[in-house]
Amino acid sequence: MEFYHSVFGGELNTSTFGEFHASEDPAEQDKIMHAMLETPGGLVLMAADTPNSMDLTPGDNLAVSLSGDDEAELRGYWEKLSDGGQVTMPLEKAPWGDHFGMCTDKFGIHWLVNIAGEGGGEQP
Repeated sequence: MEFYHSVFGGELNTSTFGEFHASEDPAEQDKIMHAMLETPGGLVLMAADTPNSMDLTPGDNLAVSLSGDDEAELRGYWEKLSDGGQVTMPLEKAPWGDHFGMCTDKFGIHWLVNIAGEGGGEQP
């Protein structure tokens, strides 16, 4: 989450397993259980980790979509998210009139970025 904090800015709050008495494993007491990032522009990202007592299947990640009409802001996010990762679809003009791109960040999280065109990307 510190990486995403460096991308989006804002305020990052974290809670450990120990703070919530959510694990009996002493090795997990200082590990992050929940995190919430609130950006100045109103974006909120939340995350939760999996304790050792629960099954985890690596690769069961999700894709996160960022959409809006502030081109400079979204392109800035795109540059930071794709840095050190992989661009799977360049951020460029899409058939529906918006600019759209997909990337996977350096942590394996998939991102879809859509910059709305004039009129919110609606077709005439």
